[in-house]
Formats: sequence, C-alpha cells, structure tokens
Amino acid sequence: MANSYKYELENELEIEEPKKYKVLLLNDDFSTMDFVIEILTRVFRKSLEESEAIMLNVHNNGKAVCGVYTKEIALTKVSQVKTMARKANFPLKAIAEEE
Repeated sequence: MANSYKYELENELEIEEPKKYKVLLLNDDFSTMDFVIEILTRVFRKSLEESEAIMLNVHNNGKAVCGVYTKEIALTKVSQVKTMARKANFPLKAIAEEE
C-alpha cells in the first residue's frame, strides 16, 4: 500500500529545472584588456585562452557571454564584477539575462 501511494505522488509532481541566466560583460572604452582577462579568470574561472577569446569578443562585439548559471549564481557573479571594477576604478559592467 505504501509503495502504491509513493508511486502516485511521484507521478503527480512536476519537477521543473531552474531557469538559467546568461552573464554578459559589456564593452567600455576604459577597462583594460588585462583587467577583463583578470575578471574572466577569477570570477568566471576561465582559462587564459578562454579569457582572451571572450575579452576579444567583448571588445569587438560590445558584449559577450561569460557563463550560464542559475539566477542566484548569475547575480552573484554580476555583483563580483561590479565590486572588482569599482575597486580598480574601471567602469566595467556585467548583466544577467534570462536564457
């Protein structure tokens, strides 16, 4: 009887995956390429090669995706970029967009 009840509950529950958010870096005319690479390696844990490619994408296209995360993690990464940029006196900005 207990197994039957458990089976009925499992069939009634709909489990949704959490929404994912893209974190993008936005280009500006003041943040140095080295600083953007530092952000990518420290905050987003990218390799040097990945960081250079993303940095060039930001530079050439105005913005680039740094990673895709759950909402809480994406907002934390945006906050970390803001804090590091402010401390380094750069206007670098990151935003989170729902996928």
